Amino acid sequence: MEELMDADIKKNKEEWLETAVRFYRDGDFKGMRACAREILAHDMDDVDGQALFAQASLYLGEEETAEVVVRRLWDSAPNHWRLLLVAGEIHALRFEMRQAIDTLKRLWALGQGRMGKIALYDMAILERAGRLLTDACYLLARPDEAAEYLFQLAGLLHDPAVKEELYSKALFLSNYRSAGQQDRARREGINGFFGAKITMPHTRPSSVPDRKMRIGYISPDFREHAVANFLSPFFRNFAKLDFNVFCYMTGTPDNITQRFKRSTVNWRDLQGLPPQEAARRIYRDHVDILVDFAGHSQGSSIATLAYRPAPIQMTAIGDVGSTGLREIDYFMTDVYCSPPDRDSGDFSEHLARLQGCHLCYDPSLLRPLPALSPEPPALRNGYVTFGSFNNFAKASRETLVLWRAVLEAVPNSRLLIKGKIASVPDGEAEVKARLTEVGADLSRVELRPYSPDYLEQYRDIDVALDTTPFTGGLTTCEALVMGVPVVTLRGTTHAARIGTSILENAGLPELVAGNSAEYVKKAASIAGSMTILEKFHGGLREVVRGSRLMDVKGYMKNVEAMYRSVWEEYCGGA
Repeated sequence: MEELMDADIKKNKEEWLETAVRFYRDGDFKGMRACAREILAHDMDDVDGQALFAQASLYLGEEETAEVVVRRLWDSAPNHWRLLLVAGEIHALRFEMRQAIDTLKRLWALGQGRMGKIALYDMAILERAGRLLTDACYLLARPDEAAEYLFQLAGLLHDPAVKEELYSKALFLSNYRSAGQQDRARREGINGFFGAKITMPHTRPSSVPDRKMRIGYISPDFREHAVANFLSPFFRNFAKLDFNVFCYMTGTPDNITQRFKRSTVNWRDLQGLPPQEAARRIYRDHVDILVDFAGHSQGSSIATLAYRPAPIQMTAIGDVGSTGLREIDYFMTDVYCSPPDRDSGDFSEHLARLQGCHLCYDPSLLRPLPALSPEPPALRNGYVTFGSFNNFAKASRETLVLWRAVLEAVPNSRLLIKGKIASVPDGEAEVKARLTEVGADLSRVELRPYSPDYLEQYRDIDVALDTTPFTGGLTTCEALVMGVPVVTLRGTTHAARIGTSILENAGLPELVAGNSAEYVKKAASIAGSMTILEKFHGGLREVVRGSRLMDVKGYMKNVEAMYRSVWEEYCGGA
C-alpha cells in the first residue's frame, strides 16, 4: 500500500512539473509557482518543488528569494538540473557571464550524459539552458561555441519548427569564424527540417512577358536595424514605370517602419503568421522575384521561402553565407566579393553578381549624420589612435594578431575597442585575456562600452582597423562617412571581402590590403603622415557621398538590370 501511495505521489509530481512547463511557455510564472506549491504540499523538502519555486520566483522578479533557495540546496543537490539552471540564470541576470557559462555547462554535460528518454520537464530545462549558453557565449564573443550549442540543441529537441529555428540561428553564428566550403553540407542540412512539403505551383512563361515586373521584398528589418541602412533604395529609387514593389514585413514595426511605409509600394504585414500562411499571401500577389533580406539572421523567413511562394527567390544583404535552402535560387553579391574567376562552391545558390557594390549605403531614412571634426585626433592627443567599433565576435585570433602588429609598428599609438562586450566586466576581462594571449600591450588599449552616440565617438579615432575573416559592413560605411579611413584585409570568401567591396566602390582601393604584412604596412603608413590623416578626416565624407557606395540611382539600375537578366533566364527555361 505504501508503495502505491509513493507511486501516486510521484505521478502527481510529474504531472505538476509538466503543467509547469505549459505555464512557462505561456509566460504564466504565477501558474508555475502554484505548481511548485502543489508539489511542496506533499513534501516541503522536495528538491524538485523547491527548485521550481525558485525558478518561478526568479521570473517574477524575486531574485533574492530564488537565490536563497539555491544556496540552501546547493551542497545537498549539486547536480540537480533545475537548480543548476536557476543558478546559471541568476549569474546571467547579473551579467556574471563566465560563472553563468561554467554553471550551465555543468547542466549541459549532465543532459548529454543522460541515457534513455528525457522527460518533458527536463527537456524544457535543457532547452532553456542551451539558449542561455548560446546568448552568454555570444555576448563574450565566442560565436563558434554559441553555434555548436545551437546545433546540439537542434538535434536534441522534437518540435520541427523549433529545431529549424535553432539550426538556422546556428548557421548564422557560423559566419563569424568560417563561411567556406566546409560548411556547405551543414548549411544544406537546413532542407531536412521541412520534410515532404508541397511547394507553390508556378507556370513558366513561354516567352519573356512585356509587362511590369512584380518584385517582393521580405524582411523583419524594415525598422531601426543595421540592415535598414541599405534598404531604402529598394523603396525610394526603383523604376516605378517598370516595376511593382511588394513589401512583406515579418518583424515588429517601429517609427522607422512608418517611414518605409510612406514609399509607393504595396505593404503587407506578415508578423506572427505561420510560414505556410505567409507563403500563401505572397503567392496571391503573383510576385515574379522574391528577395529575402534576412537569410539565417534573427527573424529568418527561411521556413516561408521553403514553400516557394515566388518562381524566383533570392537572398541578399542580411546574411553573408549561403542559406543552403534548395528553394532559394540566387545569392546577391558583387564582382569584388565574389570575382567571376573564383570558385563559388561555398554556395548552393547561383551567384547574382552586380558590377558595383552589392550594398548601397543610405542612412537618410534612419537618422541624420552627426557633424564632422575635420582634424584628426592625433593633432590634439600627440599620438595616433587606431580603433574598431565592430562586433567583437568578429575579432578572430588572426584579427587580434594583426592589431597587435599595427600597434608595434607605430610607436606610442593606441587602440580603442568599442562595443557591447565592453559594457560588462566579464566582457572586458574576455577582451583583455585574448589580447594578452596574442602578446598585445594592454596599457595601450582602451575599452569603451556601447552607447547610442557611437557615431560621434569616431572623432576619437584616427584610423579604423577592420576584422577578418568576417569583415565589417555597416561599421565600415559609418567610419568612412565620419571621416575615418578603414584598413581591410582582402580575404577569400564573400564574408571576408565585404570590406574590400565597400572600399573599392567608395573610391578607396588604397585601403585594401592583399596580405597581413600589407595590412600592417598600410595602417602604419597612414598613421605616420599627418598630411594624409588631415586629408582623410577633412574630405572623406564628401568623397564617399560622391562614390558608387552611396549612388542610390546607379545602384538600383544595376539591381534592376540583374532582375531582368535572371527573369529572362527563367522565362527561357534556365
